Amino acid sequence: MSLAFLVLALVCVVTASAAMISRNLIHSALLLVLTWVGLAGLYLWAGADFAGFSQAIVYVGGVSMVVLFAVLLTRRQRDEPLVLIPEAGVGRVVAGLAATFWVGALLVPAVVVAPLVQREGAGPTLTVKRIGELLAGPHLVAVLVVGVILTVSLIGALYLAAPVTAEDQPEWDNGGTARDRGNQEEPS
Repeated sequence: MSLAFLVLALVCVVTASAAMISRNLIHSALLLVLTWVGLAGLYLWAGADFAGFSQAIVYVGGVSMVVLFAVLLTRRQRDEPLVLIPEAGVGRVVAGLAATFWVGALLVPAVVVAPLVQREGAGPTLTVKRIGELLAGPHLVAVLVVGVILTVSLIGALYLAAPVTAEDQPEWDNGGTARDRGNQEEPS
């Protein structure tokens, strides 16, 4: 094993573990971003250029921003703490360790026994440049439509999750949730 692989694997494991253990939601999201950076590095180290660049662009650049914006925009008040995770009791810890043991007991023997097949001949001929040309050429409309759908989905999720404040409610309204905003009629 190379030193680069060990460093990248250590970054992934440490940051993912810290994200799970952290009691602060913002810190967990930022640690998850570092985990995704480590995964992108592992893909690039393994020679999977497209997967590595996709990981960096989509997850590190896009999904992480969506997660952070969603967390920050849906907070109820500034002084409200971000600690949303309940304390881990002994039962939860035991259940987590048991699940880890059983997953490891199933996966480790399967990985150890599985033969590594070496293929003869050339690898795939599709390069990152060619994939970029295809996405920016004949498939450009599909990429733009997916972008619009994701943007509308995020805006809709923020609308549904946003709290209703006193300034948002008309005088005749006696409460309700964000979902009810569009369904209310003024009494006659």
